[in-house]
Amino acid sequence: MTGTPNRGTESASGPAARRSDASRSAILAAARERFAADGYERATIRAIAKDARIDPSMVMRYFGSKDGLFAAAVALDLRMPDVSQVPRTEVGRALTAHFLDVWEANEELTAVLRVAVTNKAGTERLQGIFRDQVVPVAQRVCPDPEQVAARAGLCAAQLMGLALTRYVVRLPPVVALAREEIVAWLGPTVQRYLTAPSP
Repeated sequence: MTGTPNRGTESASGPAARRSDASRSAILAAARERFAADGYERATIRAIAKDARIDPSMVMRYFGSKDGLFAAAVALDLRMPDVSQVPRTEVGRALTAHFLDVWEANEELTAVLRVAVTNKAGTERLQGIFRDQVVPVAQRVCPDPEQVAARAGLCAAQLMGLALTRYVVRLPPVVALAREEIVAWLGPTVQRYLTAPSP
């Protein structure tokens, strides 16, 4: 017997599911831009919903709260390079170049950095990124296992300082530097933090 299809079977992969995925994607894209531009406190659910051209109630339905939205919007994977494939003397340059690529490919890291300055959620997210993704790289090349955390922290200070001045504060002389110049200046400094003898 033929008849109309059961619309409930569409829910997993049909039009409703596709609309839901599209709505979530639009909200996340708008949130990343808004958090990067305004920071956590000034970015509102209403403004993000307006940017995404969606009702604010839908933002709450998908993400529960602004904290939940922030966590979903900046679930960052830095895709850290495999430093075992990089000559030990070139790791600093490789990391500097990699971070520049990440920052300039999307705004998520900038959003986290901007929010971390004023908000606990942003601070915790940045600390987690540092602990889970940056420290393991330092462990591969650091000459003294007891200094891994300190050396990784100094690398992070250098690279986040660059991000703050180039992408958040937008200090003109730093913005004007070409990518190759930044790698040439910062690469040796990051390398020293990673592998030079302890002062």
